[in-house]
Amino acid sequence: MDIGIVSMRYAKALLGYAKSTNTEDMMYKRFGTLCSCFVTHPGLRQALGNPILSKQEKYDLICVAASGQKKVEDEFSRSIMLILANKREDMLQYIGLSFLRLYRNSRHIGVAKLTTAVPVSQEVEERIKNSASSILHAQMELQVCVDPNIEGGFVFDINDYRLDASIATQFKKVKQQFIDKNRRIV
Repeated sequence: MDIGIVSMRYAKALLGYAKSTNTEDMMYKRFGTLCSCFVTHPGLRQALGNPILSKQEKYDLICVAASGQKKVEDEFSRSIMLILANKREDMLQYIGLSFLRLYRNSRHIGVAKLTTAVPVSQEVEERIKNSASSILHAQMELQVCVDPNIEGGFVFDINDYRLDASIATQFKKVKQQFIDKNRRIV
């Protein structure tokens, strides 16, 4: 069965349930935290796919990943129990990502990522976020990432567009120009 179809069906059902119980924001926050845990801890996905672990152990693992040591809300708990009861825990990451996408589409939220070589101030983050919001006519979520490998400048990803003004990319372009020019001489 196609993972995309299954995860989208679960995500739509979970979003409908969250809307009916008026817990969309909480569910969005929990699934956002859970999806970031899948990225930072790749072993989480392997643990959920492990047939030796019981449903209760998997449930506890998911709850800790989604909320830390705090108790999870009943709606989120029921959602996870549904996923575990239907043996879809191996698709939980995809279900979470689909849920986040559907929530953002319903609330007109854009996602942007700013990568810089050095940390930027909170004021700069707010200016970028506000500028992007006014251009897209949507609320923005801005992730700021520091990557010294870009050597300077910035890389700004918004929805499906990328603005790469990094020094590393500029060096690659200049190097490629020299290589192309020298090929024509020989």
